Amino acid sequence: VLAAVFVPVAFLGGMTGVLYKQFALTIAISMGLSAFVALTLTPALCALILKPKDPEKKKNIFDKAFDGFNNWFERTKNSYVGIVAGFIKRSGLAFVCLVVVCILMGFIYVRLPSTFVPEDDQGFFMTAVSLPEGTSMNHTQETINKLGAAVMKEMPGLQACMTAVGFDILSGGSKPSSGIIVCSLKSWGQRGKEASIDACIGTMFRLGAQYAPEAMVIAFNMPALPGLGNVGGWSMQLQDMAGHTNEELNEIVGRIVAKANQRPELQGVRTTFNIASPTVEYEIDREKVKLLGVELSDIFTALQVNFGGMQVNDFNEFGRTYKVVLQSDILYRSEADSAKFIFVKGSDGQKIPLDTLITPKLSTGPTQISRFNISRAVQIQGNAAQGYSSGEALTAIEEVVREEAGTGFNIEWSGQSREEKKASSSTMQVLALALIFVFLMLAALYESWSVPFAVLFTVPTGIFGAVFSEYALAMIEGYFGIQNAGLQNSVYMQIGIITIIGLAAKNAILIVEFAKVRVDRGMRPVKAAIEAAGLRLRPILMTSLAFIIGCLPLAMASGAGSAARNGMGVAVVGGMLFATAMGIFLIPVFFVIVELVAEKLGFMKQEKRKSSIDYM
Repeated sequence: VLAAVFVPVAFLGGMTGVLYKQFALTIAISMGLSAFVALTLTPALCALILKPKDPEKKKNIFDKAFDGFNNWFERTKNSYVGIVAGFIKRSGLAFVCLVVVCILMGFIYVRLPSTFVPEDDQGFFMTAVSLPEGTSMNHTQETINKLGAAVMKEMPGLQACMTAVGFDILSGGSKPSSGIIVCSLKSWGQRGKEASIDACIGTMFRLGAQYAPEAMVIAFNMPALPGLGNVGGWSMQLQDMAGHTNEELNEIVGRIVAKANQRPELQGVRTTFNIASPTVEYEIDREKVKLLGVELSDIFTALQVNFGGMQVNDFNEFGRTYKVVLQSDILYRSEADSAKFIFVKGSDGQKIPLDTLITPKLSTGPTQISRFNISRAVQIQGNAAQGYSSGEALTAIEEVVREEAGTGFNIEWSGQSREEKKASSSTMQVLALALIFVFLMLAALYESWSVPFAVLFTVPTGIFGAVFSEYALAMIEGYFGIQNAGLQNSVYMQIGIITIIGLAAKNAILIVEFAKVRVDRGMRPVKAAIEAAGLRLRPILMTSLAFIIGCLPLAMASGAGSAARNGMGVAVVGGMLFATAMGIFLIPVFFVIVELVAEKLGFMKQEKRKSSIDYM
């Protein structure tokens, strides 16, 4: 059944499929090896290790302790069997309980903050520093050095600090007015809560505010999954589908950023679109160009090659391939009037200075023009505010854009936000696949279409326990001001829920299997269910407690990668606790209900007749 839960989801595509595949194949293969060991080596080990009990042997303190525990457990089992018998007589109460659990599960699941993968403390963070457009690189370097020195002096838990100038990490382009600061923190064991990643980012914002409005300082955590964008948080691509001018785009995006920063769910909303960058626009004297017989394409090519550079070919040397790029030396391309050093040929073959055909004109414009899926796009970035999830932040910025942008725009997502949007639509698909394959596996196991329902009816208790545990702990920690990004509806929590489906079904199988064998031999379903519940109580509790205790380190993890482990561990531990505590009472009731309903509908006779023939 565990293999039936995990193997199908291993074939999902996209980034979500990659994460599911790692867990699915690991668990499926390990469970296969475990089953092989249990069926081959374990009986041999039992024969070697287990000793016959000698009634005349004097009992030591351990024997007395074990006898006392066994006597207590036997009394507890008798009480449990009596409760199950009374519960079966009130079987309608079991269905009411199931309906209530399903309603509460849906209510909590909708209210649980969602994200793709939780942000984690990776031991370092980045800071983007942007000065006004046109600022020289020397001035940018001086400002970043001052900020870096202040950070090293005032930030607790900081181990090292590195600065770089000339690169804008927010837009991914080269700009002399931008730079980055990389802050490496001490080991997790050497810094307390006052030096957590969130606290350090807050300190960086406080230090950066001292340089406003000269410089804009934005600190951020890196994406939890490497390769999904350059910065943490969310990243939106506002596609211009109507061909707006730069001025119109600047006005619209400015309104969106201003309105978004007023929303409580959002913080640090910014855009990489800026039309204030100094530019030089060359006006071509087209009449003169035509008169001298110069091709316009030659003018454009000359500007491109000399100022921008152009790759002309490759060559191989020393086992490597080198690119040959043609470009003027920096002395001949650093000023607007450097065009006087460039010549083009006229119709008579004479060389004509390029500055006689073009006139430089100082202007302003965007630093870079970006496109997303062919269309021109403006990138808007930000983070979820404290106490809000990334899913709530995505919903909030979508509402702001629809209010302020109007028609002619399309919303797309990039980086980790794009994967989060995809993952939200695949969650129900994964759960449905898991339940369908478990049902088919159980139908093949019991050769019955009715008995699997007795197993599946207990699955909602485990899912309810998983989402309730995540939600309750998140609320408790939020009340005390503790921010734990792991306690959200993330991919890791969903993997934990998939695990719970298999484990909850395992508990039910332990009872249903014994009850089914007795019913096939002629015992009434009520008596079979009560007897099976008493016989299988101990193995259910032992296997469940062993699994819960084994997963406690995940739920209580701290330090590197703790957010991902918390998300999965809390879901599994909470789900298994609820599935065990409620399942041992509901499973016998559901088995009796399913058997009696199947018997009344006429399915039971055919299934029982076939099972009796196989048994004989």
